[in-house]
Amino acid sequence: MTTRVIAVDVGGTHARFCEAEINDGGVLLHDVVTLPTAAYPGLTDAWEAFQATRSGPRIRHAAIAVACPVDGATIKLTNSAWTFRADRLARDLGVEQLTLVNDFAALGHAVACAGPDAFVHLCGPAKSLPATGTIAICGPGTGLGVGVLHRHPLGYEIRNSEGGHQDFAPVDPFEDRLLARLRTLHGRVSVERVVSGPGIVAIREALLETHSGSTDGDDRRIWQNGLTGEDSLSQAAIERFCAALGTFAGNVALDHCAHGVVIAGGVGQRLRPVLSQSDFAARFANKGRFGPILQDVPVKLIVHEYPGLLGVAAAFAKEHRGNGF
Repeated sequence: MTTRVIAVDVGGTHARFCEAEINDGGVLLHDVVTLPTAAYPGLTDAWEAFQATRSGPRIRHAAIAVACPVDGATIKLTNSAWTFRADRLARDLGVEQLTLVNDFAALGHAVACAGPDAFVHLCGPAKSLPATGTIAICGPGTGLGVGVLHRHPLGYEIRNSEGGHQDFAPVDPFEDRLLARLRTLHGRVSVERVVSGPGIVAIREALLETHSGSTDGDDRRIWQNGLTGEDSLSQAAIERFCAALGTFAGNVALDHCAHGVVIAGGVGQRLRPVLSQSDFAARFANKGRFGPILQDVPVKLIVHEYPGLLGVAAAFAKEHRGNGF
């Protein structure tokens, strides 16, 4: 039996919509539309803008992933002004069945159902992700997300996390200086202040203390110039970013006694050309007595083009499979 669902993946910068086809063979995504969140007052407005791009009958099932906690009645995106009432959302969107999950919970579902070609190896033993046990998913985008997938003989379970908002823990003198700079601006400094797309600005600014260069407050330009090698200071900032991401991913692996780790997020995918050549792997396993344990953990980068949409559609299928799906 085939079920058609409107799948939505809402982040701090973009909201992605598509029609997802769910059947016994898995999930197929059709005609992805990407909308800037800042261009719309809220989710229902963006939903109607997407619906205007479609032809054919209106689909009455929706699966929505949002970059924020989903436990309360009122949902507020962490890095966007969008808010909505979870208990009214199905009515407001005009759907009969709705699945609502955190964005990294959706990525956990994507990791659970994606094939091996959706991943590239980063470090650790060159083996597949474990068929049973715990897999930690983390990654930078507009913010910094964490999710946990636990596989067992009868299937899998997803555990939500807001691990990206734990305190930033520096591991060398440069990061000590970076923390001090950020503390003067924000007081408490979470890891997301550093290991996220906008965090590259703070890293580059801290490097200016010991390197020559000009100030640049545009994170998109820093990423572009650093990845292309057009600006040596931006390139150095990206190298530092990869190292900090490695430390954080190793911490997440220890938090959950993970048997595998997946790096996700929009920035994670942009880092594909440089992560394996960076200090990411060394910093991932730099955990003192627990270093040998982490050296035996396979770490992958998910490279599926739309893992959030894939995962939220899979979450819908898992939630409603007892209702004839």
